[in-house]
Amino acid sequence: MGIFEKYLSVWVGLCILAGLGLGLLIPDVFEALAGLEYANVNFAVAILIWAMVWPMMIGVDFSAMSRVGEKPKGLIITLVVNWLIKPFTMAALGVLFFRYVFADFIPPADAEGYIAGLILLGAAPCTAMVFVWSQLTRGDANYTLVQVSVNDAIMVFAFAPIVAFLLGVTEIAVPWETLLLSVALYVVIPLIAGVVTRNMLTRHGGAEAVSSLTGTIKPISVVGLLATVVLLFGFQSDTLIAKPLIIALIAVPILIQSYAIFALAYAAAWAWKVPHQIAAPCAMIGTSNFFELAVAVAISLFGLNSGAALATVVGVLVEVPVMLSLVAFANRTRNAFPDPDTNSEATP
Repeated sequence: MGIFEKYLSVWVGLCILAGLGLGLLIPDVFEALAGLEYANVNFAVAILIWAMVWPMMIGVDFSAMSRVGEKPKGLIITLVVNWLIKPFTMAALGVLFFRYVFADFIPPADAEGYIAGLILLGAAPCTAMVFVWSQLTRGDANYTLVQVSVNDAIMVFAFAPIVAFLLGVTEIAVPWETLLLSVALYVVIPLIAGVVTRNMLTRHGGAEAVSSLTGTIKPISVVGLLATVVLLFGFQSDTLIAKPLIIALIAVPILIQSYAIFALAYAAAWAWKVPHQIAAPCAMIGTSNFFELAVAVAISLFGLNSGAALATVVGVLVEVPVMLSLVAFANRTRNAFPDPDTNSEATP
């Protein structure tokens, strides 16, 4: 591991502090960057996500994609956890903490908003950042892409009904611009760039050229991740400083949900003898969230300054540190999983 990856948690901690500090010192700069958005999709963040995702997309081998369907275990775990378990456990934790455990600290009206925000997070599994977590755990790039693609297809049909059911409202207006633009920016564009790059390298230098480039540009992914942390915490520096107690209370059920969902999916993959290069990404897709979609729906349903919107923002801020801790755990437990060379679940 390079120095960036070896001490990644340290760099992230420093970037969190840098983001908070810079957000307070030069708020105009962060306001300008935050304003570079359309349909709640920030283009500055999109560029950084390209830097994170593009190296992994170079590793996608379309000749092996057709055989992924022969190895359904990881995909089954992902779909069951994401759509039959996660939204409902997040809603249950929200009710438990904000109607009962934290009832003495939060007015009932605010509590309902926070519960709504958590429900929106729980119903929106990750689209883009999972490629980063997969790369950091040496995940199967082909399988990860299939998992994300199937997940996104289901989200188009399942997100609104699940949210409507859990919120008890009759109509949920899915922000299609946000959903489609996010998928295009975070998945389609870097995938096309990765495929073009891979084809060029293969024609001129074969597999060795592909391996050489991905090894060379891998630090770019980490730099993109760190810069994203600075931006996210800089965007929300005023809120974090003004409402530290509320932020901490909202973070509690999100943290419990994140670690519990990961443990469930990861344990299921281990019990089902799924190799690590598929098990780690399949557990992380459900653990992280499609925060652009959650934030957009929270704002459209409840307003920009609502408790629901704040809860979705806290989900954004909690995600990176939590996911890095899970990446570290997944890498330490790699040897507990079967060798992909002797297991049919691995991508050929």
